[in-house]
Order: sequence, then structure tokens, then C-alpha cells
Amino acid sequence: MTDPTVGTLRVNGATLYYEVRGRGPLLLLIPGGTGGAAAFDGIADDLAAEYTVATYDPRGMSRSTLDDPDAEQSVAEHADDALRILELLSPDEPARVFGSSSGAIAALHLLTAHPERIERLVAHEPPVVEVLPDAHEHRMLIARVQATFQAEGLMPAMAVFAAGLRKDGDTSEPKAEIKLPPQAAARVERTMTNLPYFVGRIVPRFMSYAPDIHRLEALSDRLVLACGQDSHGELPYRPAAFLAEHLSTELLHFPGGHTGLTTHPAEFGELLRKAFRA
Repeated sequence: MTDPTVGTLRVNGATLYYEVRGRGPLLLLIPGGTGGAAAFDGIADDLAAEYTVATYDPRGMSRSTLDDPDAEQSVAEHADDALRILELLSPDEPARVFGSSSGAIAALHLLTAHPERIERLVAHEPPVVEVLPDAHEHRMLIARVQATFQAEGLMPAMAVFAAGLRKDGDTSEPKAEIKLPPQAAARVERTMTNLPYFVGRIVPRFMSYAPDIHRLEALSDRLVLACGQDSHGELPYRPAAFLAEHLSTELLHFPGGHTGLTTHPAEFGELLRKAFRA
């Protein structure tokens, strides 16, 4: 693995940690969940053979610090953080952008707010549940997660959240844990440290975000909606599938499920490369 060039960037209310590899046109990778720049360790080096690959820790995660640790979070501000990185690293040319999960939500907002900065966006399973016909049910899920978090703590709240993400009618026990690549296994401790912030600050704000569908219609030629081939029917899959159908665009399927980037990095990276060449 090649050591990246690292830097920090002051933005409104935070200091972002970022990494840069390779040379060529800019490809910005926006992580989701509790992941940061390290979430892309499995694919960044390969992509850097063709692109200048930039990754970062979202504000409040890992090495990106908040001026006010109790500050409320918003999709618009997280999208603006991504914009600042684009402006820093590719001031004169639009960039390719990949976002996963909550990172894909920030990327969708970035596309609608600043389309001139994005040549092509691949959005992998953005859980924008407000676009779904049964959005009210998912608002109730988010409320239950927050109430459980406040009353019982982190792990009970995560259990409620995980149950709400499963396929409709799926009452089975969670699947046996997949053996993670060594790099991913080493990130588990940092992931656990980020989890309270993710559950308490990111989940309620990001999953209540409603994208501007009319703007997305106008920009559909530069948007690729993607899902995991193993997550069909699960909650994070459904909004991307709904939007792809609404926009009359193809839904791209990546290997694995919602976390296919971690479980199938080589295949994931190769398909991502092809998506940007199309």
C-alpha cells in the first residue's frame, strides 16, 4: 500500500483530515457510516493508477475534529465540506465523485447544489428514505433508535437500527460475521469510537433528508445510482432503486451488500473504475 499525502483543511466549524494518492483527474471518495478515509484503503491504491484519489474523514469522525463537539450536523454542511476539498484539489476542473451510504447522501446534495463541480457521481445505497412511499414508517424507526439511544444506550439502539434495515418480513438472526480483510479488521476500534456520534448526530439528520428530485432529474445524465447485489429488499437498497426507476436510469449493482466496499474491495474497485469510464 502506498503512503498517501496527508493534509488538513479548515472549514466552517471543523478541521478536516484528508489523504491524496496518485495523479490524473480528481476522484473524490466520500465515506459513509462510521468510516473515514481508511474505509477506502482497499481500493484507493488501485484507483490511484488512473486518478488523483482524495479521501477524508467527515467532520466529527476519526481525525476530523469539530470546533464544538456538541454541534448539530446537517447534510448541507457535510456536502459543503466535500465542495471545499474539490475546490482545493481541482479548482479548475469538475471531478468524479463516489459516495457510499450517508456519504452518498452528502454527494447527492453536492450534485444538486453545485453540479458544475461534478463530472459524474456514483451514489451507492444512499438511505434517503424520504423519497419512499412508506417514509412515515422510517421516520418512526429513526425516532425509536433515538429514544432507545437516550434511554438504554448505544448497543440497544444499534440493535433497533439493524432490525429496521432488514428486508421486509425478515425475522432471522443476523448472518454470521464475514471474515474481513486485515486492513478492515484493524479499523474496527476506530469504527466503534465513531459509533455514538454516528447514531446520535448523523442518522437522524441524514435519514430525514429529502433530496431535490426535480434537480436530480435535470442532472440524471451525470448520476449513477448503485446498490449491493446482496442487499436487495433491505432498507438502504430501496431509495436508490426507487430513484433509478423514477429517473429512468440504470441501477448499477456492486458486489456484496451495503458494505461491499469492505467485504469485496477488489471487485468493487474494478466496477467503480468501469462506472466512471462509461
